[in-house]
Amino acid sequence: MGEKPRSSGKPDGADAATVIDEPVAMVIVNYRTPDLTKACLSALRRERRAFRNFRVLVVDGGSGDGSVDQLAAFIERGEFRDWVDLLALPINGGFGWANNQAIQRLLAKTGETPRYIHLLNPDAEPEPGAVHFLARYLNGHPSAGAVGSQLLELDESSSGSAFTFPSIRGEFCRGARTGLLNQLLRVPPISINASEATEVDWVTGASVMLRVEALRDVGLFDEGIFLYHEEVELMWRMRKAGWTIAIEPRSRVRHIGGAATGMHGRESSKSAQPRVPAYFYRSRTRFFGLTRGRSVAALAFLAWLGGHAMWTTRRLFGLARGSKRIEHQLRDHVVNAFPRKHDFARAAPNPDAPPTEAPAWMAKRWL
Repeated sequence: MGEKPRSSGKPDGADAATVIDEPVAMVIVNYRTPDLTKACLSALRRERRAFRNFRVLVVDGGSGDGSVDQLAAFIERGEFRDWVDLLALPINGGFGWANNQAIQRLLAKTGETPRYIHLLNPDAEPEPGAVHFLARYLNGHPSAGAVGSQLLELDESSSGSAFTFPSIRGEFCRGARTGLLNQLLRVPPISINASEATEVDWVTGASVMLRVEALRDVGLFDEGIFLYHEEVELMWRMRKAGWTIAIEPRSRVRHIGGAATGMHGRESSKSAQPRVPAYFYRSRTRFFGLTRGRSVAALAFLAWLGGHAMWTTRRLFGLARGSKRIEHQLRDHVVNAFPRKHDFARAAPNPDAPPTEAPAWMAKRWL
């Protein structure tokens, strides 16, 4: 069990001539980014040599732009058809729902069940050995429920990959947007930099390998979330159940970020930062509601408002010149971040259950 010597060749970038014996499946969710998905698949050709059993399931999340036809033709090429499959979903149900659809189908297939499932964004390109290092970590750490890669910006600098869980103090400081408050309130840094494999609160879903056993223990992604914070909530459940979460910096992945959503952390050249989608606020409030209950979700809502009031006052007196306003931020927060009844009802299916026809967030009572 585990790793055994390879008969020939090495996975580029890995530190041992070993092949991963555990079956590994990868899920790539495409939404109107077929060219990026094809580039991602091309990069994975070298990765699969480091595994005895390695398959990829590309999921199209109801793109409606010809992505399915393009990807189907690409996958039919000889170098992909034996290890890549395509699942075309009829609707855009969000990141968590699309991944749940893939995981449930992978586990329901006859044959060898995946032990690890690697989620990879289509706008992420793994460097040689990236996938191998994640599987090696899970093999060596039986209590790890998930391990993530180190993401890289376009200029090869490190990007945010591992993080601390959101908190009430953090929400106040996020609204106030001043580093001094973080120090005064002793708020731990949101982003965690690691030079070696380290246990953390949560890692980004852009490149993360999940242990199937852990998913069977705590359930899949919450289907009441359309996009953002779904991996945070899942890893909260894992940690509460006794599983650990880690980042493995040797697994390096170039990441464009925001290719499908337009949201990213890069600074805008305009006078104001772009408007944040409504679903970002909704998913953040839902995270607080599912993990810590009604009162904490309400406090998080109010804490951000208090911090934002402080930032607005500083800006009026010219003391916040380094931070740009975000378009419609106050209005969008009030309208979308206020806790609602459904924010406290989890909708995380069992991995071995049949796939749902539509995510919970699409139900009328949730909108």
